[in-house]
Amino acid sequence: MAKTFAPRVSKTMRKKVSLSSDISQDIFRRSDQKLLQGARLDEIKLKQVKVKDQVRTKFNDDSLKELADNIRENGLIQPIVLHLDEDKNYRLICGERRFRAMKLIELESAPCFVLEKKTEEELMAIQFSENSSREELHYVDKADGIYNYHKATKASERKVVASLGISKTEVHRSLIIGRLSAKVKNAAKDFDVEKYVLIEFSAIEDKKLKQKVQKLILSGELTKRSQLKRMIKDGIIKLARKKRSSVKKASLPRGLTASAFIQAMNEQSKSLDLDKDTKKLIKKIMEDAKEIVDI
Repeated sequence: MAKTFAPRVSKTMRKKVSLSSDISQDIFRRSDQKLLQGARLDEIKLKQVKVKDQVRTKFNDDSLKELADNIRENGLIQPIVLHLDEDKNYRLICGERRFRAMKLIELESAPCFVLEKKTEEELMAIQFSENSSREELHYVDKADGIYNYHKATKASERKVVASLGISKTEVHRSLIIGRLSAKVKNAAKDFDVEKYVLIEFSAIEDKKLKQKVQKLILSGELTKRSQLKRMIKDGIIKLARKKRSSVKKASLPRGLTASAFIQAMNEQSKSLDLDKDTKKLIKKIMEDAKEIVDI
């Protein structure tokens, strides 16, 4: 059976969504309950909203204008997320792109999810999770979000994985990128440098060579991992290798079996002038060792 479609409606006849009255709690129920637990939906004047450091730092002017036109035409579909602090100030947590778009078309107010009594760690987790779920978020901004959360909470990589719900590999690589200098990360965003270029750049051990590669990244001449791999293959760059442990593993004297060694130790302990507790301890060690080597 062929599908049927509703007739096309001209823009002048389309029903517009009110920014306040037509947004119901259904939107909230479709949102992530875990992230927005305890939030209330309210109409807030945009001039009351304070914008501090956000996860996202790169914005495309054309896509921002397109979003602004869409909001003007159809209204705001997904409310922004704010936090009301003890001084009654509204701080933007999620939705800076939507916030900027609304400012472009000079909207006075907008529907917002308002959170209260959240810790900085909780707000950072909410901010990261909401932004990272959107495709537009650059991998550098995502890495900075993970790194900043790691610094603020002093959490181990394992705890960051549990808190943010991302893989161990993603956390590890993000911390590598997050520790790089701001100018390298900004260049990565400006020239669309591939993620693995930064990861492998961080592993270069020779300072002079690292400076050379950094110049190529900053100038936009090195953007692809394949370029960097060719440099490594040609011997121009040497990556850091994992250092081997200087602690030598215990080994038996050449030609001596494990059972013969235990028997020799047992006979030697009998000739020593030891107290009862020490002899008892040695005897226990010998018995445990016999079980291991199955004498």
